[in-house]
Amino acid sequence: MCKANEFSNQQDEITFFKEHKPYIYSRLKFYAKLYNFLINRPAGTIKSQQEFIDAEIKKLQESNRRNIDFIKYYREQSTVLDEFYFLRGKDKISLVSNTSHFYTDAEFSTSHDNAVAKIMAYDLLVNHYVQELSYLRDISYGKSRELNTLANGDRLSWTASKTDLIELIYALQASGAIKSGTAGIKEMASACESIFDLNLGNVYRTFLEIRERKIDLTKFIDRLKSALLQRMEETDG
Repeated sequence: MCKANEFSNQQDEITFFKEHKPYIYSRLKFYAKLYNFLINRPAGTIKSQQEFIDAEIKKLQESNRRNIDFIKYYREQSTVLDEFYFLRGKDKISLVSNTSHFYTDAEFSTSHDNAVAKIMAYDLLVNHYVQELSYLRDISYGKSRELNTLANGDRLSWTASKTDLIELIYALQASGAIKSGTAGIKEMASACESIFDLNLGNVYRTFLEIRERKIDLTKFIDRLKSALLQRMEETDG
């Protein structure tokens, strides 16, 4: 947009580099960081997962502290330095905290549009991490444990693999069979963990592993269909 068309005035240029471009770039940064988080998240105990997430939040906080002056400027919605931060070719060396700016495309970058994108992305990440910690606390405190025991006192147990259960959870969610498709993966995984008294670990990472299968992409679902058809044939006989 910037290369093909000139802005009608400086305020339009400031708005683009302060709001529009950072909004898009922040989502790219967020999903890239989230993917890395899901890949590296431990599949062990609730405590180990909480410690991992706490460490990720601490990294974000330390990164923010290194740029605290600009973050304060942005949070307070100040505009007094916008011409230096968000106009191309207006870089002021004393205001530039990240030297990588000098290696970016000068026609499509200002000294601080990337800094705004990073703030937005970090806000999204922190919100996600807080939700994850809340989810883990709910499991730890056993708020849904009333589902563990049936009326007769017997407990259901899942005897297939955890990967099979995660494949089933994703299939049910994708089909819209539960809450008309509005139920989230975390919500469904938590319910299954309570019903079968197990810990599914990192369901997102397991789903990525399922997607990377070379053959039998829906191995468990196919096995269910085959078993049901066989039962029907036996019943007919």
